[in-house]
This record gives sequence, C-alpha cells and structure tokens, in this order.
Amino acid sequence: MKNLSLKMDDAVFNETEKIIVRISKNRNRYINEAVEFYNLLQKRRIISSQLQKESKLVREESMKVLEEFEKLQDAD
Repeated sequence: MKNLSLKMDDAVFNETEKIIVRISKNRNRYINEAVEFYNLLQKRRIISSQLQKESKLVREESMKVLEEFEKLQDAD
C-alpha cells in the first residue's frame, strides 16, 4: 500500500468527517473507496468519449457504403 499526503478543502474535510462518523467507517477506507469509485466513473467517461468518436467515424463510412449501394440499385 502506498502512503499519500493529501490537502483537502476545509468544507470537504468537515463533510467527510461527519459522514464517516455516521457510517462508522475509518477515513482511510472511506477515501480509498471514494477514489476507486471516481476512477471507475472517469474510465466510463473515457470509454464513452472514445465510443462517440469511433461511432462518428463508422457512421461516415457507413453512409459512403450506403451511397454506393444506392448507386448500384439505381444502375439496375
């Protein structure tokens, strides 16, 4: 496990302290779970962004193929 020094805004720290007391969880575990959750959220956003870009590329190519098929049908 890695040691980490962390500076946190006072308001965020105070809110965190209130929550961990209510849920009976130590601060270290709570912050680890929060970072893990945030990492998953960011990974999903990255994948979503990549998917949108790739879908756009595929859409453009698909439209070109569709136009070619229409030309073939029109020729018949």
